[in-house]
Amino acid sequence: MSELQETARQTGSEDADQSQEDAVQTGDVDITEDIGADAEIDSAAVGDATSVNDDDSATDGANANDNDGANTNANAREPASVDASEPAGNPDDFEPLTDSYERLRHSHDSAELSEFARRPLPDRANQAAFSRATALLEAVAGNPSTPVEDRVYLAQTMPFPNVLVKLSVDPAPEVRRAVAGNADDKNWLVGRLTKDEDVEVRDIALRNGRTSWKMRLEGAQNPQTSAETLDFLAQLGVELEPDASGVLASMVRRAVALNPQCAQPTLERLAADSSPQVAKAARSRLQER
Repeated sequence: MSELQETARQTGSEDADQSQEDAVQTGDVDITEDIGADAEIDSAAVGDATSVNDDDSATDGANANDNDGANTNANAREPASVDASEPAGNPDDFEPLTDSYERLRHSHDSAELSEFARRPLPDRANQAAFSRATALLEAVAGNPSTPVEDRVYLAQTMPFPNVLVKLSVDPAPEVRRAVAGNADDKNWLVGRLTKDEDVEVRDIALRNGRTSWKMRLEGAQNPQTSAETLDFLAQLGVELEPDASGVLASMVRRAVALNPQCAQPTLERLAADSSPQVAKAARSRLQER
């Protein structure tokens, strides 16, 4: 209004009144325009602010989503790291059975072989682990680098044919003797040991309850069988295994009586045997002496 008053002073009061009226009208227009402009500005500002807020919200949402995604990814990765520490299936250092077998079969590490020979077997309920352990014991049993005392231990305690077969051909006679006396031997395996080159191995095998009557008869006929073992065979069906087949037992006792290695006390006892054939053979041998 100061500019209008200056104009009114210059042009006169009449013009001033007219000018004031015009100015009011003009001012109204300008004010309206200014208000409209201000409203547009305010609206634009509000729009901008809303846009900014929306952008901020979008940004925050995006950040939140990113964080959620990152957390989700982190959570997804976390179990994987746990699983990696407890590998499913075979671990990284798992050695296939064939590789383990060959390694133990050719190993010169006596300490490792000894430890494996004495290691307790897995529970039979875990069939895979149990089968693996018994298979690897075969490799240990067949390795001459395994200490003799450990091979003897296996020969005395193991019931597994694959292990005992390996040990039955061991170069150390004490190992074969332990196999010959194992009550879990298969009859064909202990029967083979009744033919062993070592006298003690043969004798122990003939005394094994798993030995067949056929092998016992052959042992009783063998002149290389010791007098002690012949005396043992002479008791079969009488003092020993009284419930055994009478026919088979008497055949073995008669063969003992006819064996030139039979000791005098054994012959004298057989001369009084309940079987006529046995007693006759024993008396005949006594007369020859």
